[in-house]
Amino acid sequence: MVTSVRHLGPHWYAPVMGTAIVATAGAGLPFDVPGLRTLCTAFWALSLALLVAVLAARAAHWTHHRDRARAHLMDPATAPFHGCLPMALLAVGGGALVVGRDWIGTPAAVALDAVLFTAGTLTALTVAVAVPYLMVVHHRVDASQATPVWLLPLVAPMVSAALGPLLVPHLPPGAPRAVLLLGCFAMFGLSLLATLVMLPMVFARLVTGGPPPLALTPALFLVLGPLGQSTTAVDKFAAVAPGVVPAPYDRGLVVLAVLYGVPVTGFALFWLALAGAMVVRARRRGMGFTMTWWAFTFPVGTCVTGAEGLARRAGLVVYDGLAVALCALLLTAWTVAAAHTVRGLLDGRLLAAPPVEPSGAAPVPALSG
Repeated sequence: MVTSVRHLGPHWYAPVMGTAIVATAGAGLPFDVPGLRTLCTAFWALSLALLVAVLAARAAHWTHHRDRARAHLMDPATAPFHGCLPMALLAVGGGALVVGRDWIGTPAAVALDAVLFTAGTLTALTVAVAVPYLMVVHHRVDASQATPVWLLPLVAPMVSAALGPLLVPHLPPGAPRAVLLLGCFAMFGLSLLATLVMLPMVFARLVTGGPPPLALTPALFLVLGPLGQSTTAVDKFAAVAPGVVPAPYDRGLVVLAVLYGVPVTGFALFWLALAGAMVVRARRRGMGFTMTWWAFTFPVGTCVTGAEGLARRAGLVVYDGLAVALCALLLTAWTVAAAHTVRGLLDGRLLAAPPVEPSGAAPVPALSG
């Protein structure tokens, strides 16, 4: 195992995120299908098992291959993927309260989520500062190299913001609940404003520089992450605000959930269409499987949970239909990515050393290992 994890990078947390979001997104669908919740809970259990496995493998990587681990931090193409660790912790923790409690009980689910939320939030805030710091001080990048991957460390606090409200009802009434809710709101602002700074660079790079390399084209779906997750976050704020923050702020959060969520979801659908067209183009030009295909899962899943929240707030069937359609896309993407990942692990390709890029080429992360 020690040798096999030498090239195992931080992007391996993406399958954990992608599996956990299937559980939480499926549990919020606007219909009751026999066996659906059990299936969602099974997905959550799988995500928990994957989290434990990847944490162990990454610990072995840092213990026995510290040179490679440090190289990943100093690599401008790989360093942003360290944002996947906190999002994996948070996604599995949130899933424990949404569906995992059916199997492990509410007290155990609360305890597990509290641990994973705390660890995930601390890690999210760390990478949100550390990775941009490395980009400024140590990495040598320019605007022509901007990719949606740069958003990963900035989105991590938004995942904390969206999942933290699940713990609010389990805290003592009064200040503890208000502090957690407002803390999540602060992380919402942190992540949103940082994303608004970075996203124009990504879009400008596409317009002026043309399509990304074939292997990185699926990463365009990462832009959906902050859009769907922020829409989910404002819905969760509105759900727990009554009795936690004083009037009229509690009602204001309910209004914000609709006034923010509707236009952002509109932009998310625009980006989904644009990114989808780019992926079809890349596929026709020979785009093969890499771990970037997992970008089709978690970001789309956040749009599912965002649409489910809008359906509850606006009371419109159109958002129910949108949630169902996006969830079908999510499940299809997960099935394809999971099948290719298992195949790549069995034949050893995904854990092999990454190919060496030609001199002068733009950096491409070691997504095959």
